[in-house]
Amino acid sequence: MQLFTSLLPFFPSPLLICSSILLCFLTLQWLHPNAKRLPPGSMGWPYLGETLKLYTQNPNTFFSKRHKRYGNIFKTRILGYPCVMISSPEATKSVLVTHAHLFKPTYPASKEKLIGPEAVFFQHLGDYHSMLKKLVQSTFMPSAIKNSVFDEVEQIVLKLLPTWSNTTIIALQEMKRYAFEVAAISAFGEIMEIEFKQIKDLYRKLEKGYNSYPLYVPGTSYWKSIKARKLLNETIRRLIHKRRDNNDYGGGLLGVLLKARGDRIKKLTDSQIIDNLIGVIFAAHDTTASVLTWVLKYLHDNVNLLEAVTEEHEGIKNKLVMENRGLTWDDTRQMPLSGRVN
Repeated sequence: MQLFTSLLPFFPSPLLICSSILLCFLTLQWLHPNAKRLPPGSMGWPYLGETLKLYTQNPNTFFSKRHKRYGNIFKTRILGYPCVMISSPEATKSVLVTHAHLFKPTYPASKEKLIGPEAVFFQHLGDYHSMLKKLVQSTFMPSAIKNSVFDEVEQIVLKLLPTWSNTTIIALQEMKRYAFEVAAISAFGEIMEIEFKQIKDLYRKLEKGYNSYPLYVPGTSYWKSIKARKLLNETIRRLIHKRRDNNDYGGGLLGVLLKARGDRIKKLTDSQIIDNLIGVIFAAHDTTASVLTWVLKYLHDNVNLLEAVTEEHEGIKNKLVMENRGLTWDDTRQMPLSGRVN
């Protein structure tokens, strides 16, 4: 059986968040549906399934109705794929622990096409997967981040803070804006402003169709996303060729992938590099933005904690002013309360 879940190897990111169900939803595609005894539920219309119902109402309402009617485990069809939704702790443990060998993490084909089939979280076995896993993990280890992108992250924050002053903002959108810039630096290292803007604009177009119905017809969200994905492919490919031609691989994950050599893999292809760069941005972007938004809400709802965290930050800020320097990695280790909030 295949397990559709957006629990990524490095940056977990829920595909559908539904707080009314007990723990979590795991989407399962079975390989031989006719040979299995399936749980109760409705498969909806052929191919369309219940996708339109899901997209035209609050997801909490969609799932809670079926949970009440069919119980903790029920079948449906979403985005053209037959699914089994699981919400009980016992069933979740069975899938993730007891019978984990019967399942494998994956995505619907429409989403895999947008991210790229060569991305590390679509490759589960073999030398390629092992090599990519080590390369991606090494790029995002604290030791790598503090030595390569920490200063850039501070500059991003200092650039964005004035745009949030004395105005009303949508926290999630602004956190996405911040998270994308940090993810892009981690993925590409230092790049020209015009290259960054092209990548950002195309990724936003791609992202808009990620959860759309996979109908590849001119004018649909999915068609526009596929078109943006092709243009993003060419934009990153030009960046790869420029670095190779100049014999300057640069920083970030891109630099690591360009220099990569394995025992059985001489070098990575352009497509493999591109898919993993887009995959890492996708994995880091939404998850980080969601977590930061919840942190902001948590602080807003707990005034005493907010005051304590503010006091802690003001102490570090005053120290930086006195020493006439910027924030360092060691300074962040002197924020125990902030670390516990995160």
